[in-house]
Amino acid sequence: MTNDPNDGRWSRWALARRFLRNAFSPNVIVTPAPSDLTAEWNVPVRVRDGTMVRVNVFRPAAPGGYPVIMSAHPYGKDQIPAKTRSGRGLPFQARVLSQPRPIRYSEWTSWEAPDPVFWASNGYVVVNADLRGGGTSEGTAELISDQEAEDYYDLIKWAVAQPWSSGRIGLDGVSYLAISQYKVAALHPPGLAAICPWEGLTDLYRDFARPGGVREDGFSKLWSNNTAREARVSGSLNDEIVARPERDGWYVAATPRIEDIAVPILVCGSFSDHLLHTRGSFELFRRAGSEQKWLYTHRDGKWAAYYGEEATRTRLRFFDYFLKSADNGWGEEPPVRLAIYEAGAEPAAVTREDAWPPCDLRWRSLNLDAAHGTLGETEQGVAEAVASFDAPNGVASFVWTVPEDMDVIGPMALSIAVELVGVDDLNLFVTARKIVAGREVTFEGSYGYGADSVSKGWQRVAHRMLDSDLSTPLEPVHRHDRAEPAAPGEIVPIVLSLRPHATRFRRGDRLRLDISGRWPRSRNLLFGQFPAGYQHSEGGTCRLHTGGSMITRLLIGTRSVGSQAVQRR
Repeated sequence: MTNDPNDGRWSRWALARRFLRNAFSPNVIVTPAPSDLTAEWNVPVRVRDGTMVRVNVFRPAAPGGYPVIMSAHPYGKDQIPAKTRSGRGLPFQARVLSQPRPIRYSEWTSWEAPDPVFWASNGYVVVNADLRGGGTSEGTAELISDQEAEDYYDLIKWAVAQPWSSGRIGLDGVSYLAISQYKVAALHPPGLAAICPWEGLTDLYRDFARPGGVREDGFSKLWSNNTAREARVSGSLNDEIVARPERDGWYVAATPRIEDIAVPILVCGSFSDHLLHTRGSFELFRRAGSEQKWLYTHRDGKWAAYYGEEATRTRLRFFDYFLKSADNGWGEEPPVRLAIYEAGAEPAAVTREDAWPPCDLRWRSLNLDAAHGTLGETEQGVAEAVASFDAPNGVASFVWTVPEDMDVIGPMALSIAVELVGVDDLNLFVTARKIVAGREVTFEGSYGYGADSVSKGWQRVAHRMLDSDLSTPLEPVHRHDRAEPAAPGEIVPIVLSLRPHATRFRRGDRLRLDISGRWPRSRNLLFGQFPAGYQHSEGGTCRLHTGGSMITRLLIGTRSVGSQAVQRR
C-alpha cells in the first residue's frame, strides 16, 4: 500500500511513521523576528471590574496610527519560540498533531495566533492577549463566558484609544482564538471592523461535547486538563460535560448569539475538522446576521492551511479591505471559496460559488435497501427488509456505485427507521467512505490524522427530537433537551446530519455508508485518531428497517465534473 498522503491510502505503518517523524522533527520552520519591528511585552490593561489583563503589542517601526489585528485566549501569550531556551522551541501540540506539509511562522507566534511579524510587516499592529486567568493576566477564567466577552470588549475599546491605533480593529485566530470572537462581536464594540474566526465551534454541545447527543470522551478530557494546567480556570469543563447529558442552561450560556453578529466575517469552514470545529463554522456562515460574509473551505491540515501562503494572503486582502479601505476588489469576491478533494490533502479543484451549498447541485435521494445492502435511486422504492447488528461491535453497510464522474458536495441528511432489541437507547455512528478498487480512499482529518473518511455523523436514539427552528431538510438539528427512550418493538424514525464535505468520485467508485454502535477509529497514538473518542453503546441489537412505506434514505448534493467552470489555486 502506498505511503503517499495525496494518494489517499495509508497503511498503519505509514501513519505511525508520520506520527514518529513529526514527534522527533516537527514539520515547523521558525523564522527570526526582524530588528525593525517593536515588541512590547506584558502591557497592562484594566477591564471594567478592575481586573488587570495583559497583552503583547507588536508594531511597525514607523510611528503612526495603524489598524489592529487582535487575538485573545487562555493558552499563554508568552508561550512562543522566542521565549524558549533554544529560541526555536515548539509547543507540545506541534509534536503530537502532525501536519501534511511544512508550517512556517516567526519566533513571536503563540499557539494558533496570527504571526505578528507577518502582520506588522504589512502595516498592522498586532495585539495578543492573555484572557482573564490565562498567562500573566489576573483573575480566574470562566471559559466561553459572557465575562470573557466583556473583557474582550474592554480590550478592543482600549486598543481603539491607543496612539498607535487607527481605531479599526480586526479579530483573527484559530480554534479557541476563533471561538472567543463570537460573543464579543455580538456585543458590537466600537471600533470592531471585521472578524476572521478560522475554524471555531459555535455550539459546545452540538459541535463537539455531545454531537448527536453522544458524549465525546477523548479530546474533551485532554483539552480540559491541559487548559486547567495552563490557566486559572473555574471548574472542570470535562466534569460538566460528563454530568450534563442533555443540552441544559449551562450549554446554552456557553453558546453565542451568532445571529447578533453584524460586522463583516471571513470564516474558515474546514472539511478536515469534523470532530471539533466544522459544524460550528458552517453554522456561523449560515446564521450570522452579518450582511457581508465569506466562507473559505479546505480539507488540509488545520495549521498548515492557516499559516499557508494562500490562506494568509486571503486574510490580508480581507482585512486590508475592511481595516484599510484598500481598493483591492475584495467586495466583489464571491461569497464561497470551495475546495473539492479526490483524495488526501491536496484539492482536485477550487471553485468560486455564490452560496453554500452551491445553488446548482442536484439533490439525490438514495434509498437504503437492507435486503441487498445498497443505496439506490429507485422510483418504485424497495421492498421491506431489515438489517441488524449487535452493539457495540456490529455494523450495517449500504453501498452506492457512482454512475458518472461527479462531485458530492455539502452536508448529507440520513433518514433511518430503528428498532432496538434488549435496550431502550443506543449511540449510533454513521461513516461515509469512498471505496476505489476495494480499498478506502482517505483524507485529512481532525487532530493531525491523515486517514479520515469522507464524512461522519452521530446520533443517540433517545435524542431524536428535532429543533424545528434550526432544522432544514439538508441539516436536521436536534433539541437534546430530554431523553425519549424507545419502547420495546417500537420502530422510531430518526433523521441526522453528516458533516459537510466536498468530494470527487469517478464512475464506478463506491460510496459506502456504515452504521454501527461504536466509534470506528482507534485511539492509538501511533496510527489512530488520537485523542478522539466517543461513548459507545454497551449492548443490545439495532434493527434497521428499510423499504415499504418508511422513508429511509441518504440525501446528497451532486454536480457532474466539468459542469462548473473551476478556478484552480
